[in-house]
Amino acid sequence: MTRPRLLVLSLGGTITMTAADPAAGAGITPTLGAADLVAAVPGLGEVAQIEARSPQRLPSASLGLDHVVGVAQEIRAGFAQGFDGAIVIQGTDTLEETAFALDLLLREEQPVVVTGAMRGAQAPGAEGPANLLAAAIVATSTEARGLGALAVLNDEIHAARLVRKAHSALASAFVSDNGGPLGVVAEGRARLLTRVGRIDLPAFAPAAALPPVALLKMAMGDDGRLLRAVPELGYAGLVLEGMGAGHVPADLAEDVGAIAAALPVVLASRTLAGPVFERTYGYAGSEIDLIARGLVPAGFLTGPKARLLLTLALASGWDAAAIRAAFAAYG
Repeated sequence: MTRPRLLVLSLGGTITMTAADPAAGAGITPTLGAADLVAAVPGLGEVAQIEARSPQRLPSASLGLDHVVGVAQEIRAGFAQGFDGAIVIQGTDTLEETAFALDLLLREEQPVVVTGAMRGAQAPGAEGPANLLAAAIVATSTEARGLGALAVLNDEIHAARLVRKAHSALASAFVSDNGGPLGVVAEGRARLLTRVGRIDLPAFAPAAALPPVALLKMAMGDDGRLLRAVPELGYAGLVLEGMGAGHVPADLAEDVGAIAAALPVVLASRTLAGPVFERTYGYAGSEIDLIARGLVPAGFLTGPKARLLLTLALASGWDAAAIRAAFAAYG
């Protein structure tokens, strides 16, 4: 039987990191490429015919959306050349953002899986090889077709729009608060327990220069100085992580409304799970008040993911109605 063709792209991250002199205590840095990672996984060649490339060797905190747009283009070209699936390897700090951006940018049926590791390649119990093997199993699985981008870590399969990093240290760092994992990898195969429907959005056609979008979190007693500075700093949009179901201090409601009159403002929740409300609370600074002032509720999207959607929408020239409809689809 012909093995599936799998494109593996490494961007760097902890999974690729080693220390030149572990005894010196200087820390680990990205040194390994995709070919190194693939070669270190027993049995991986039996899963697929692999082409390994290393577009970047960066810690994921240094990745930008422009890098991910480039990766999406490379994956799309790979699919046109006959690859049956793709894996993106990167650091876990921004893994959820890369997965969601790829979910927005790619509409092909072939599986796209993002993976990484919490422990460096030289660490005892390094889980990178196991995660890469599990990712390959999912990326070559017919059951994963049509699910959009997925994140596979710790033998769990997560939908891109649901997954987030929830711990700074554990190998089990990734969770999907609002729905749980879609399935697991067990006994060498992907076992999907549930599926997510694709969100029907217009295709993105981002310009070369991506517009800057700010992300601010509300906190008790916030005096609004950072908030009011957003338009003056040249931002094209703002995602506001409100308290609870989407609330801000009452004395900031007017400032928020003034900003929403000048540029798109999306309202997310800092709680990280559950939806932004739309019709429950009616006091000044509540979600009803803020939506009436022009804010767009983010639905179930976290602030970082809402920022990606707003950035790509603005970069593609979407108008206010299209932006509002896109976020409504995630509600």
